[in-house]
Amino acid sequence: MSKATGPLRGVRIVEFAGIGPGPFACMLMSDMGADIVSIQRPGHGRNHPGNFVNRGRRTIELDLKKSEDVETARKLVAKADVLVEGFRPGVMEKLGLGPNETLASNPKLVYARMTGWGQEGPLAMAAGHDINYVAVTGALDSFRARKGGLVSPLNLVGDYGGGALYLVVGVLAAVIEARGSGKGQVVDVAMCDGVASLITMFHALKAMGVWTDKVGENLLDGGAPFYGPFECKDGKYFTIGAIEPQFYVELLQRMGIDDPQFKDQNNRANWPALVKKMEAIFLTRTRDEWAGLLEGTDSCAMAVYSMEEAKAHPHLVARKTFIEHAGHVQPAPAPRFSRTQSQIQSAPMEGRVDPAAALAAWN
Repeated sequence: MSKATGPLRGVRIVEFAGIGPGPFACMLMSDMGADIVSIQRPGHGRNHPGNFVNRGRRTIELDLKKSEDVETARKLVAKADVLVEGFRPGVMEKLGLGPNETLASNPKLVYARMTGWGQEGPLAMAAGHDINYVAVTGALDSFRARKGGLVSPLNLVGDYGGGALYLVVGVLAAVIEARGSGKGQVVDVAMCDGVASLITMFHALKAMGVWTDKVGENLLDGGAPFYGPFECKDGKYFTIGAIEPQFYVELLQRMGIDDPQFKDQNNRANWPALVKKMEAIFLTRTRDEWAGLLEGTDSCAMAVYSMEEAKAHPHLVARKTFIEHAGHVQPAPAPRFSRTQSQIQSAPMEGRVDPAAALAAWN
């Protein structure tokens, strides 16, 4: 482990390892300097060197069915600022590691609980994954191709947007509050809550009468001819997002569009016809030809790149958005700080740390 330099240096976190949002949230906090001990089940403590999400923390293995291993976990938690767990409701309580027990021995502890459905409610005990939480909140219904079929937004919206990022926000807020009050608390992070929060703007647009549930007729869902992805001559894609009038004018000029029907930008009655015209126009050039014409201008335009291609894009290269660490190119820590810079503290540990050594480090 390198010496932590980020704004969370000195913050100790015990991670009861899971999948999805919990590990990603801990990766973010580790990059920002937090000292994290990750508790894995027996036989699960070795990481693949390419599993970047598990970078930057020490890993120990504990069998929480054994009283002596539960006691080791209690000792670590007693010295921690934050506990992160992602089990179904009630599991930690059955292990004797619930909020009542841990806060009694460590009153300033921030106890962060990451679930899909939350700690209570009719679905609290049901299994689920990202796509289910995105579906129930109304978000998934808006992810559609122009021809109407649903498109899965990977697991970015539920696991990472509504889950991991809300966990980090909640933890940091609770840590700040605990430093003033001397009291910790439980942070109940439910992905269904987080996703619903993420789409607040669209509920607001509905309330203002400028958004409907008819997918493909709205500004940002493929309905507008000036916002969305378009297929190019070579089968690759290009995106435009020229919402503001001045950017729209520049887009039309650079694309050589002088069709008078395009002049009335916000006449929604024309949008279906203009979308078809725009589709035909983009099919006249390859993706890279459009990139040479439009990228870097105020047309709000950008080619669609694969993950591998993105690593070599000049802008991302200049910003060092991807960096090499321990022989692997991977996304750099974000966000950036001017004084307390974040950094990758270590590669994913391929070996396990002795639990006694982890405890000794915190003593």
